[in-house]
Amino acid sequence: MVLARKSDDELERLAELRSFGVLDSGPDPAFDEVVELLASLLEMPVALISLVDENRQWFKARYGMKPGQTPLEQSICAHAILSDDILEIEDTMLDLRSADNPLCCGSISAMRFYAGAPLVTRSGHSIGTLCVLDDKPRKLTSQQRQLLKVMAGQVMRQLDLQRALHNKEILREEIDHRVKNSLQTVASTIRLYRARSTVPETRDALDAIARRVDSVSQLHAELNLTSKMHFVRLDTYLSRVATLLQRHAVAEVQVHVDVPRIEVESRVAASIGVVANEFAANAMKYAFRDGTNNPEIRFEAEQTGENRLLFTCRDNGTGPEPGSKLDVLASTALGARLLEAAVSQVGGTVVERREEGGYLLEAELPIDPAADTPVTPAMASPAAPAAE
Repeated sequence: MVLARKSDDELERLAELRSFGVLDSGPDPAFDEVVELLASLLEMPVALISLVDENRQWFKARYGMKPGQTPLEQSICAHAILSDDILEIEDTMLDLRSADNPLCCGSISAMRFYAGAPLVTRSGHSIGTLCVLDDKPRKLTSQQRQLLKVMAGQVMRQLDLQRALHNKEILREEIDHRVKNSLQTVASTIRLYRARSTVPETRDALDAIARRVDSVSQLHAELNLTSKMHFVRLDTYLSRVATLLQRHAVAEVQVHVDVPRIEVESRVAASIGVVANEFAANAMKYAFRDGTNNPEIRFEAEQTGENRLLFTCRDNGTGPEPGSKLDVLASTALGARLLEAAVSQVGGTVVERREEGGYLLEAELPIDPAADTPVTPAMASPAAPAAE
């Protein structure tokens, strides 16, 4: 038996093979369909996606072959990966590389024909083959060779894609971990400085910053749970925010969320989080000063158009007199400036008013700011020429 020689860059080749993370992985319909289709088109009893490891060849997908792997000594593919083109052995009994191979000279189902196209990575390493075998000698036509080569390229592209997605997920998890740690560090630093401050204005400013960091933390957590990178479910996100607000609320104040399942762009969610945080903080500090039966803060939302959303905050407190120093929704209040800035950054508007039974804030926002692209003169259709 003639063993295949090792390639000059064998260590690098093996390292790249393992970087795909497919060795010993489970069945994959994307690859199973390839070998089944190839066997049908070429009228072959056996078709394999064979990956040549250090001491074995392992089949990522197989059609017509029972073993999931064979020793490297029985691998014709180990010879095929040394070639830049398809290796075709028209009669395995007449080729020194395969004549005494147990797969070819066995008494049962001996393989008398082999053709394998190497699976070549972007860096030029051959990690395996897409191959077909038959139990009788034969020769591929030029069209069949081309088909085998094209499908091998498709297999390689699928492997590249799966590796890229896997690496992207690993990178995302690392970034998520670092962002979470950074937010926790910022939050701890803010609490530390607030505890040391004796100036009311400074403490209020640090509280406002802490609330915004908390809102960002909840948004980050919600983004980690969705498969859509830039959109989050507003109902679950606001429920997270409300839970956090409830922990810091005085015992008798209840925070309620009445929001349908709506997915909004992450920047819009962040703005809504700021609005909810500031409204709740102001209400807890000022709205219920004179005592209110069953005090509550309520957040509501409804979709009012294809790309429009109405977010409503309300409380049932009496609050201070309009225009007084305690009127926290006056234009000079820090909280009011924060929430107005948050809404305007995404192209929204906010109105607020006192009404019988409490205070109301309504923010109208786009669901996706990118979909609100205005029509500029350059985008408008040119005017029709005047009739002469």
